[in-house]
Amino acid sequence: MTPEPAAPAVPAVDPVVDLVVIAKEPAPGRVKTRLSSRYTPGEAAGLAEAALRDALAAGTAAPAGRRTLALSGTPGPWLPDGVAVVAQRGGGLDERLAAAFDDAYAGRPLVLIGMDTPQVTPALLAEAGRGLARRDAVLGPASDGGFWLLGLRRPDARLLRGVPMSTPRTGAAQLARLHGAGLAVGLLPELTDVDVPADADAVAELAPATRFAAAVRALRAARAEREGVVSA
Repeated sequence: MTPEPAAPAVPAVDPVVDLVVIAKEPAPGRVKTRLSSRYTPGEAAGLAEAALRDALAAGTAAPAGRRTLALSGTPGPWLPDGVAVVAQRGGGLDERLAAAFDDAYAGRPLVLIGMDTPQVTPALLAEAGRGLARRDAVLGPASDGGFWLLGLRRPDARLLRGVPMSTPRTGAAQLARLHGAGLAVGLLPELTDVDVPADADAVAELAPATRFAAAVRALRAARAEREGVVSA
């Protein structure tokens, strides 16, 4: 009797992948400017720092061989131990993403996230790593049409350069680029990027235990207190 082909092996432990976070220094006036309808530049920067801390905390808790921050700006006290820092390179976001993959690549599959999804968890990052054991790429779609995570087994700048960024079609365009290169792609759950105040409210409600949610609540309480003093 001819034996049946063996099923693909399922890793008994999380595969070794590397992680890169791409972010801006959370300085007033440089980050989260679309929150300005409700928050001052300083408050928006505080929310950005909380979101970045959450993203980095998830990254340090997730299984990874090496963790890198591709940073525009200067590291601050929010940087945890064990995270290497490289300066962002390139002009547009597509070029900076491609450079971040190139600079962080050490011969292992690589997962990239940003600082706009403080609700990301170590479990989601581990799921992305496991996905790369079976597929060439993984993509985490964002509710605004972009993407919050991109994982590549073998990074290649051609997979990113020229993809239109910061549009409602960015996620679809990136997925089409991956498929066009003949890659097998796995999809992760959709998350909400924090871009505008309504996003901040939604994410804080969905992930109340995060630093970001605590920062949103603190600002809400401070505003209520100020308005109460004024009305009195």
